[in-house]
Amino acid sequence: MSNVQANLLYTKEHEWVEKLSDTVVRIGITDFAQDQLGDIVFVELPKVGASVTANESIGSVESVKTVSDIFCPVSGKVTAVNSTLEGSPELVNTASFGEGWMVEVEISGPEALEGLLSAAEYGSYIGND
Repeated sequence: MSNVQANLLYTKEHEWVEKLSDTVVRIGITDFAQDQLGDIVFVELPKVGASVTANESIGSVESVKTVSDIFCPVSGKVTAVNSTLEGSPELVNTASFGEGWMVEVEISGPEALEGLLSAAEYGSYIGND
């Protein structure tokens, strides 16, 4: 059974969103996603200042099995990237909800989070019932 954090929002593409303020969110991939990918060996992230669009690719995660796109759950501007992942991509496996976060994005406001899944909805989606 995958770990689903109750305080986060989720997408069906297996990204999580943590609301840091009314206008800034932190994004990463879920425990379910990192488990499916296997050992992560490389993470490609956008640059600070990049404009991002909801449901579009903002980078990729490479594992020993495959390469998968990271889809941005919200539209906005990248305000921070987790540069620690350049030298330690395995943090996505060991701490997907903590040190393995990927980007922070400035959004227009809380309405940008509409349509994301609650923890209960995501848990049902991945079969954590």
